Amino acid sequence: MPEPMPLEGLRVLDVSTILAGPLCCQILGDYGADVVKIEHPRHGDNMRGHGRSKDGVPLWWKEISRNKRTVALDLKHPDGAAIFRRLAATADVVVENFRPGTLERWGIGPDVLQADNPRLVVARLTGFGQTGPYSSRAGFGTLAEAMSGFAAATGEPDGPPTLPAFGLADSICGIAASSAVLMALRHRDATGRGQVVDLSILEPIMAAVGPGPTVYQQLGEVPQRQGNRSTNNAPRNTYRTSDDRWVAISTSAQRIAERVMELVGHPEVIDEPWFATGAGRAEHVDLLDEMVGGWIAQRDRETVLDAFTEAGAAIAPVYDARDITEDPHVRETEMLVEVDDPDLGPLLQHNVMWRMSETPGRIRFTGRAIGADTDEVLGEVGLDADEIATLKKKEIVR
Repeated sequence: MPEPMPLEGLRVLDVSTILAGPLCCQILGDYGADVVKIEHPRHGDNMRGHGRSKDGVPLWWKEISRNKRTVALDLKHPDGAAIFRRLAATADVVVENFRPGTLERWGIGPDVLQADNPRLVVARLTGFGQTGPYSSRAGFGTLAEAMSGFAAATGEPDGPPTLPAFGLADSICGIAASSAVLMALRHRDATGRGQVVDLSILEPIMAAVGPGPTVYQQLGEVPQRQGNRSTNNAPRNTYRTSDDRWVAISTSAQRIAERVMELVGHPEVIDEPWFATGAGRAEHVDLLDEMVGGWIAQRDRETVLDAFTEAGAAIAPVYDARDITEDPHVRETEMLVEVDDPDLGPLLQHNVMWRMSETPGRIRFTGRAIGADTDEVLGEVGLDADEIATLKKKEIVR
């Protein structure tokens, strides 16, 4: 028998799109929640069109919508909204990311849903939150990455602000949302009352960028782009090896910085007064980078990695996707696992995000086609086959 999962018995309605909300619900599903993914019958979730496909099968969808049953339901139609109310009455959590006021306009806002089900937690993920002057604006992760300070801090000093090539802000928000939902459920279990969680994509990545606003308020300073360097310590950078590969090193700890300089043949700098603090080393970053980078450039990557590891210094290779899949630590610790997929066969995916000794999560199935579970889920809330067939003819469900 499979081991129990911590969120078994929890029902989640995922009516979010693209990334932050779906990732939150993926995490909940990975740990046992019964997640019902609700999409428009004709258009589906735009996430189905994100990323690469193989033979018309969207690869990212297979992961972001794993462990979710799929229902195709038109929430805009009054009959569709009525069905959604019936579903929400049986649910513990609703996760949505429409613009503020959209669900209210369709007659299925939190006030209506919680009148039917006072224990319901409604998590609302938007670009800028439910209130404030920007709340009605279109909100995407790119905008949060720009406004959070991330882009301004990323890139070379003489180059433009730099955006990530992946959904960073959305992903941070999705992970944060899974925590927020569980906090709300903890409160619900103690009081019997659900609540509304208002989470913007902007705030979690602002927290991740760090205390820039505090520094500005206290010191009047605005941090400038440093490339791969850090204002907190040095040497800290990416360095090219003789075989045209790259490695990254960090010296956040003083003893690690000392080991690096001993390894690269410059123990004399350790006795300099400025070397005693990370900030002092950062002020002499050009000198340190020249010493470290020159040593690394004369050796191939494996030699560099072995030498740093033996010296007890912190280093990592700069990986691409192929490197990740071939790494022995990633494989042995099952950070990536192969799961059976009906369309693609063995399918490599990120594993569940954390390991739990007593109630581990697992991937039960991969992302499914639009409406694959419509009949089953609607049957669970009392609709019979004839009613479902009528709704399909009206294109309210699929």
